[in-house]
Amino acid sequence: MKLAAHGALDFAELRRLGLDPDGILDFSANINPYGPDEAVREAVAGVPLDRYPDRQCLALGSALQEFLGVSGDCILPANGVSELIWLTALAFVRPGDRVLVLGPTYCEYARAAKLMGARITIWAAREEADFVLEPAAVGGHLKALRPRLAFVCNPNNPTGAVLGPDVIGDWAREHPRTLFVVDEAYLPFAAGLDSALDCSTDNVLVLRSMTKDFALAGLRLGYAVGAERLITALRRAQPPWSVNALAQAAGVAALRNPAHRKLSLERLALAKQELVHGLTGLGLAPVPSAMHFFLVPCDGAAFRQALLERGMLVRDCASFGLPAYVRIATRRPEENERLLAAVREVI
Repeated sequence: MKLAAHGALDFAELRRLGLDPDGILDFSANINPYGPDEAVREAVAGVPLDRYPDRQCLALGSALQEFLGVSGDCILPANGVSELIWLTALAFVRPGDRVLVLGPTYCEYARAAKLMGARITIWAAREEADFVLEPAAVGGHLKALRPRLAFVCNPNNPTGAVLGPDVIGDWAREHPRTLFVVDEAYLPFAAGLDSALDCSTDNVLVLRSMTKDFALAGLRLGYAVGAERLITALRRAQPPWSVNALAQAAGVAALRNPAHRKLSLERLALAKQELVHGLTGLGLAPVPSAMHFFLVPCDGAAFRQALLERGMLVRDCASFGLPAYVRIATRRPEENERLLAAVREVI
């Protein structure tokens, strides 16, 4: 199977092009550009490197339990959402199972399920509807396919479209034999959007990231929340020492100071409005998005290459099945101004 393409810096590509990674502004990764709280850096610096991490993540699990108000038996820390996607496929997908993926979206859902022998159906939201999902159409596919799993990225990557959790709850109650895997990696960036945790059904498994909103991309950290039986199955599939000691310490420290994240995301939302306004003023047409990232119609590969030559990296969306788009993630205002200057040269 072909390896998946992802955002963020490709160091091998930069080496081929003779570009210094430290000289590239990365607009291709949908993370908090303001970085982690200083207390997180201090916690990481104090971790002993000659000792194995707590394989059960007890301190982090307790912090998440307090943060979420959920029983510890219903939480599983992991090495990012990507690991949780693979654990979900390993724990729940059998050869021949039908798996529904709501797209266009992150490619690892289909890739992990396919490697477990699943039959994949991808239902793609329509371009003319700004890639917003149509609940009735999805409901029809659920009824016809009766999949064992359905992957829902909400808010969705790369489109930034959102779906009300009540819709997911209705699907889950109407199809109790389907496990709805809801990736909420970007939920903190969507002010006011409720979580699928509120669905109160035991066939909804929520995946969360601390990589994006808490700016811990270099450490890889996430967690799953769901019924105890689901978490038990994931835990059995998870390798020991999955979450390293640095990530565990960073996660605990970050959860103790949510104010830093809140302020960062508020600033990021304002910066996004300014960036979209600037791109529109240059004649581009960003697709409406509830997120700090958004699609922009263009010749994706050529536009990405031209910007990369100017020290700016955006996400070519061909791997999402959208070669006529790039995805741009908002950064700090002064960095966004540099991107706009580069775009002005390109177009």
